[in-house]
Amino acid sequence: MSSGSSLPKYLVVSERLTREIAAGRLAPGTRLPPEREMAEAEGIAIGTLRKALAELEARGLLVRRQGSGNYIQKGEGRGIYAFLRLERPEGGGLPTADTLSVVTRRGQHRIRRLRRLDGQPVALEEILLDQGRAPCLAAPLPDALYRHYADAFGLVIARIEDRVGIAPVPDWAPEDFPLPSQSLAGHVARTAWAADDKAVETSETWFDPGAAQYISRDSLRTG
Repeated sequence: MSSGSSLPKYLVVSERLTREIAAGRLAPGTRLPPEREMAEAEGIAIGTLRKALAELEARGLLVRRQGSGNYIQKGEGRGIYAFLRLERPEGGGLPTADTLSVVTRRGQHRIRRLRRLDGQPVALEEILLDQGRAPCLAAPLPDALYRHYADAFGLVIARIEDRVGIAPVPDWAPEDFPLPSQSLAGHVARTAWAADDKAVETSETWFDPGAAQYISRDSLRTG
């Protein structure tokens, strides 16, 4: 298991910035540091950084002004983790996940994962996925499961329903999860539907409210 992201480096950078923009940590109009300075800070080549910035521009979250620099703008762009509602207490946080187990039986895959934000363990996930829509799954799985479903099986998650409450931490929690088994944690019960309006996945997430918060953001347009 690894706590590092399985995404390409340019997507790691663009996803982190996308989540920081959504959380308000990078306000519209903010001028980003010079590209060479950013690349050095991220530990990546300048060409990789420019791919990340191009991704943000394509999402409508960045304006690149010749001779002036790169500026954040508030857009409707959605990242790979658009359906992930967990963020660090201060907002944002790059998601990664450790695959704990994948078991297939009775027409379902059961996936258990330890979810991290910026490398810190914050949540446990137990996911039940219809095997008929995803014939073959094996550990370790990529961090971004919904992207994997789409790329590997053509299964696009179109909408979700989350029910948020509290529940005891399950007894399969690994040692590095910050809350002990049977202690109370934040709890999210999710149902996910495919583009054909068929329910294809259910999941439970237990999260440490001291290390993560559940946030759902929507914009309302009138006209």
